[in-house]
Amino acid sequence: MTITRIHSGGAFEPKVGYCRAVVAGDWIHVAGTVGQGDDVTEQCRDALRIIHAALTEAGADWADVVRVTYMLPDRHQFEPCWPILAETFGTHPPAATMIECGLIDPKYRIEIEVTAYKPRAA
Repeated sequence: MTITRIHSGGAFEPKVGYCRAVVAGDWIHVAGTVGQGDDVTEQCRDALRIIHAALTEAGADWADVVRVTYMLPDRHQFEPCWPILAETFGTHPPAATMIECGLIDPKYRIEIEVTAYKPRAA
C-alpha cells in the first residue's frame, strides 16, 4: 500500500508533527481542521475550504467523504452550520458525529475532520 502525505503549509504542521491529510491506499484521512473568521459559520466555511483543497490534491471530492466529525466547544453553535454542511455534502451525506469539547485555542468555534474513500485505478 502506498502512503502519501499532503501538507497545507500551515504553521502548526511542523510545530505539532502532523500533516493536513494522509492518503493510505484508497483511504484519505484529513486531519482535524479549523478555519479563520469571526464566528462559527465563517470558521466552518474556511475549514471546509481547507479540507476541500486537501481532498482535491488527493484526487477526491465531497462525494467521496464517508465519515465526518465535528468538534465544537459549544454544541449550541452547531445549528447555524447545518445549512453550510447540507450544501457542501449535497446528495452524498457522510456518516457524522458531533462532539462538544475544548479546542486548541478559545478563538476557534469548530473543528472538522473527514475520512474519504476513493478507489484508485488499477
